[in-house]
Order: sequence, then C-alpha cells, then structure tokens
Amino acid sequence: MSDPQQAWQEWLNSLDSPRKAAAQALPAQYRTLGVTDPVGLIKSEVVEDIPQLARCVLLRNLWHGAIDGWTEPGSLAQLPAAQRLLASGTDQEDLVRMVRAVAYEAVFATLDELDAGGDANGSGVEAGWVVMEAGDDGRPTGRALSGLHEDLLTMDPSGRDAADLWQ
Repeated sequence: MSDPQQAWQEWLNSLDSPRKAAAQALPAQYRTLGVTDPVGLIKSEVVEDIPQLARCVLLRNLWHGAIDGWTEPGSLAQLPAAQRLLASGTDQEDLVRMVRAVAYEAVFATLDELDAGGDANGSGVEAGWVVMEAGDDGRPTGRALSGLHEDLLTMDPSGRDAADLWQ
C-alpha cells in the first residue's frame, strides 16, 4: 500500500515549475471550501487544464445559497404559502426538506441548460452560451466550466450527496 503523501510529492516532482507551483497553491483553497480529498481535482486542473476550482466554488456557492439557504432560521417567513402550511400544522422539517428539494431540482435544471449551451434550444432562434472561469481581474480565462449539472450532487457540502432531500 502506497503512502498518499509520498505519491503526491512524487507527482509534484514530475511537474514543470509553473505547474508545480499551481498544484501546490490549490490544496489550501480546496480546504477552505471543505473539500477533504482534492488530489484528483488538482491533477485534473493542472494536467487536463479543467477549471476544477472554479467549478467547485460555483457549485458549493449554489448549495450554500440556493439550496441550503432554506435551512436558515426565518427563511420560510418570506414565503406566504409556507407560512400558511406551517400555520395549518405542516411539519417545518418536512417543509424545509421539500423546499430544498425543489431548489435542488431548479438549480440542476438550470445547470443542465447552461451546460447544453443552447444545443437543445427549443426557441427556434440560433443562440448559444458558455459558462467560463474568470481570473482575479474578472476577465474570462478561456476555460469553460462544463458538465456542472453532473457534479452538483457530489458537491453537497454535507458529504451526503443530498440524501436527506428525498427522505
């Protein structure tokens, strides 16, 4: 059985200086996001030139805001229908779970549409789009964030792959 730290160091040593520096800067950023084992993401970012960190930031932000934001105290107070349901005896945990599940489905559908880039455009108008990583200066890097809908589930910050949404 090999030592993961040794394998990491050997991989780093196999890189040229710019890639090695880029790879060494990434673990701390992933730790900040709560990613406990980012090695595969870092290798993909550095070797395949896929903007994995930007993908992770976007998906985690969607989880924290659009999906898990509904678990915050008072979040249902902004929805009159939710207040009526609670007043009629609906269990608050069930209602939060339902709202989060609906939010997840809406985020997933939006990401799926963004990933399609207009390929399945049903409007009859020829238009497309791409989601792209931006650098520190806000300018596009040229690296597209694709397949976002494919990784939404696995980016659940709880590590449960949204299992609690469908209970």
